[in-house]
Amino acid sequence: MPSILDIKDLRKSYEGGFEALKGVNLEAGEGEIIALLGPNGAGKTTLISTVCGITSATSGDVKIAGHCVKEDFRAARRLIGLVPQELSLEPFEKVLNTVRFSRGLFGKPRDDAAMERILRRLSLWDKRNSAVKELSGGMKRRVLIAKALAHEPRVLFLDEPTAGVDVELRKDMWDIVADLKADGVTIILTTHYIEEAEAIADRIGIIAHGELLLIEEKAKLMARMGKKELEVQLSDPLDQIPDGLAKYNLTQTADKTAVIYTYDTKGERTGITQLLNDIAAAGLSLRDVATRQSSLEDIFVSLVQEDAA
Repeated sequence: MPSILDIKDLRKSYEGGFEALKGVNLEAGEGEIIALLGPNGAGKTTLISTVCGITSATSGDVKIAGHCVKEDFRAARRLIGLVPQELSLEPFEKVLNTVRFSRGLFGKPRDDAAMERILRRLSLWDKRNSAVKELSGGMKRRVLIAKALAHEPRVLFLDEPTAGVDVELRKDMWDIVADLKADGVTIILTTHYIEEAEAIADRIGIIAHGELLLIEEKAKLMARMGKKELEVQLSDPLDQIPDGLAKYNLTQTADKTAVIYTYDTKGERTGITQLLNDIAAAGLSLRDVATRQSSLEDIFVSLVQEDAA
């Protein structure tokens, strides 16, 4: 997959010595979706702002399709679309004019067919002559996306695009992102919604304290770091885990009617067979067993906690 975004050793420091970005490296291919996860203050928005030229890097390089953001800013910026977190729109302007104006800012000639295509894709065509102030919050966020797409960028940054919107609209946004990917648009998405990253991203990046802790294909990350849990449901509540089961580091559910065993799916032996034998030997009666794979949320929390330690 050809690389269209290339970030090398990107650093951003402020007066007083605070480092918002600490040598971030990231490449993205054409038509790839990368989700960046991280707690508040991790550096996600600073990274996007620096790549898009809203703030200047202290050091490092950013190239968009070979164009250096510092030395060839106009050519690089024409290839970038940005959907910011804030709903910053002219309230009294019509939707269509708002989107047309954004296209003109990048020196693109008027193209009514392109405007109609973008607005229809975002379910905004029926609202094209409405003032922005008349729209719901979710529709205003769609207008932000339309503005970002107006000049037909090849790399789209979405900074918390579904923050504050309902579940139905969020899933509509996911469909829009999938359509853009099919058109070859590269998408860098920051989000607080773990399920969003899990649903639509090709690769997952985790940022904390200005550092990119990892960037990996979603499926490989889940396989490499994911663990499974076996929940053994008991016929009767268990006041205390017997000493004979101590080596399994079991935890109990709140109602004490089940014990949970965590194991590595990549280990030579899971230990499940011996565990079940030892449970029977301890005189406990089983009612049922169930397994679950650890989620991306579990992995994210464990990585961020390790970095903070």
